[in-house]
Amino acid sequence: MRIGYFDCFSGVSGDMCLGALVGAGWPAAELEALPRRLGIEGARVEVGTARRGPFEAVRVAVHVEGRQPHRHLKHVVAMIDAGDLAPEVAEGARATFRRLAEAEAQVHGSTIEKVHFHEVGAVDALIDVVGTHEGLRALGIERVWASEIPLGSGFVDCEHGRIPVPAPATTQLLAGVPVRLGGPPFELATPTGAALLTSLVRDWGTPPPFRLERVGIGAGGRDLAEQPNVLRLMVGDADEAAARLPGRPVAVLETAVDDDNPQYVAALIPRLLEAGALDAMIVPSVMKKGRSGLWLIVIAEPADADALAQRMMSETSTLGVRLRLDRRLELPRRALEVETPFGRVALKVAELPGGGERAVPEFESVRAVAETAGRPLREVAEAALAAWRSLRP
Repeated sequence: MRIGYFDCFSGVSGDMCLGALVGAGWPAAELEALPRRLGIEGARVEVGTARRGPFEAVRVAVHVEGRQPHRHLKHVVAMIDAGDLAPEVAEGARATFRRLAEAEAQVHGSTIEKVHFHEVGAVDALIDVVGTHEGLRALGIERVWASEIPLGSGFVDCEHGRIPVPAPATTQLLAGVPVRLGGPPFELATPTGAALLTSLVRDWGTPPPFRLERVGIGAGGRDLAEQPNVLRLMVGDADEAAARLPGRPVAVLETAVDDDNPQYVAALIPRLLEAGALDAMIVPSVMKKGRSGLWLIVIAEPADADALAQRMMSETSTLGVRLRLDRRLELPRRALEVETPFGRVALKVAELPGGGERAVPEFESVRAVAETAGRPLREVAEAALAAWRSLRP
């Protein structure tokens, strides 16, 4: 299976996606021909290069003559439908613009039929969206992964005035997506870039192992002093069976020790969790020569695996840590607080396959409320579950 991985360490925008695709091998002439194929008058695409930090990147700019009108979704869809496009490209572009319309409508309290595409409806956004879908098709990319998305900081000026970063539409589009707040005082993730990735990406984080064949570097419009303002696209072939496994990739780190103080190893667990581990546990084991030992297992995001392994080796007596990539199926979940006769208790509510939900009181919350109220832990936990059940229809 041919996959593409967008490394968004400096954010994402539509023109960065186009530059990365051209850098990965999509002929620039095909991108430059898009205005004609979409029937857009007075527009041209310029493909060049730009230096961003140590990177020589592809810079794409759309030049438009005259003033372009604001457009509703139906106008954009009509342009896509009338364009000289493959059916799958047109379908993908329509879906991306629909996501944009839904986000704008949510922000402005309107409907997707009434919302105007202001900045995102300009000709350059049409080129960005259609071009990205076209470029992925031309490179034969069947499935897309992406890293977490940094959002930047500060403010941005738009047609509605001065607004904070991330822009309201961007936050709507990135709901449920791994993001990172802060960074340079600029908008690192644009609404167009966010709409593209959230309509293309099925899996966030590290992709399955693949044979890297091409790398494309797309330049952003600004040359940032803090970091290279580029988007990297890595293209290659992955084992199809591994790529289609359900769940998402996680790193499993494990080591066994038989010559360490169990108290020291146990004290490491909360520090590993604070350092980013998704889970950590100790299993008693019998090791060589019949010695009693401890088997330390850590589940982590692949990007955090190296730092956590270093910590395991520096804070235990182990001489090595085994690491492998597994896949983890997860139930969608949310945090919730309920009011009980003893105080407010936090719960974790999971959505079950096939419908329904399951709630579990958070132990530390139960313990704090029980100690304050002078009641048994079980009584407080049962009261929290009863309060949750009373909230359900």
